[in-house]
Amino acid sequence: MKKTLKIVAFIITSLSIVACGAYSFTGGDVGDAKTIQIDFFPNQAQLIEPTLSQQFTEELRDLFTRQTNLVLNSNSGDLHFSGEITSYRIAPMSASSNQTSAQNRLTITVNVRYVNRLDEKKDFEKSFSFYSDYPATSQLSGAVQEAAFEEIIDRITQDIFNASVGKW
Repeated sequence: MKKTLKIVAFIITSLSIVACGAYSFTGGDVGDAKTIQIDFFPNQAQLIEPTLSQQFTEELRDLFTRQTNLVLNSNSGDLHFSGEITSYRIAPMSASSNQTSAQNRLTITVNVRYVNRLDEKKDFEKSFSFYSDYPATSQLSGAVQEAAFEEIIDRITQDIFNASVGKW
């Protein structure tokens, strides 16, 4: 039992260190910015999906890892992302002839706070939403959520990087 507690404590400590870390840019064109910090995005929605926050945060971090070869850095970032998932809803969209749902709609909204410590005029707080319809006869798959996150992250990066640091 003590061994299990030590392992759990190690995992929690490791995750908390990674969750609040900043990353250094080692490749890519990101203007004058050299570091980025991406905080954990908690799920504040009424409908709780246990893996939602972890999945969104990791996908956002993965985007920067793929695009810029980021390296973990203990300093605060020149660019800083924080926010929360504010809405996660599944709603019936259409009914079949026997009054059962034929289509469901997944809607996800993420509130993002972006701080550019190099140029305060580029800071903002904005909500990004995405919805996707899927057949009611099938369960909500990870692919539907992944598509939603990809679209939201694309919108975030378009808003930030087109206005803030140009191409990357």
